[in-house]
Amino acid sequence: MCSGGCAKCLGITLIPLAVLCTLANILLFFPGGQVAKQNDHITDEVWYFGGILGSGVLMIFPALVFLGLKNNDCCGCCGNESCGKRFAMFTSIIFAAVGFVGAGYCFIVSAVALNKGPKCQTGMAWNYPFENGNYLNNNTMWSTCTAPPHIVPWNLTLFSLLLIMSGIQAVLCAIQVVNGLFGTICGDCTCCGCCGVSKRVFSSWDCSN
Repeated sequence: MCSGGCAKCLGITLIPLAVLCTLANILLFFPGGQVAKQNDHITDEVWYFGGILGSGVLMIFPALVFLGLKNNDCCGCCGNESCGKRFAMFTSIIFAAVGFVGAGYCFIVSAVALNKGPKCQTGMAWNYPFENGNYLNNNTMWSTCTAPPHIVPWNLTLFSLLLIMSGIQAVLCAIQVVNGLFGTICGDCTCCGCCGVSKRVFSSWDCSN
């Protein structure tokens, strides 16, 4: 499959992941599925907007660019199709790097939140009762949080989803960097033909339809 078709396949995959990451981050603003009585009752890492900004907004731009590469008109250098397609693929590398940074930001925020644990009520105070992820393998400790109800599995599930999805996004953006390099060097097959190595690498991908 040509570099443009591969980019389209990546873009199609990134968009639903960006939407899901955004939704997961929004749900975290409702600890335990309930409306927080005060903003400081919400875990700090939720306010970093890792899923909304990092894996959401910043991921939409590269996804749209990847989708458009397949139908690029290749007129970028005085009407030279091959040169225009190469320039478009080179530009996609820059957007892939932006997406990788956004996904990396979400991944780091989610990892920190999972290790730190949720903010919850213990007795009369609101604090972080867990340390260094010690609650992850010991669910008997979850009863330490008296409110909001089910806050530990709620945060654990959503931040784990953010961690996994942002990791997938980072991998896909890294793949587009490699794909973009092939496209920059070889051009897309609709313009000048794929290099043999690029064709072999992406021959198993078939999202061009």
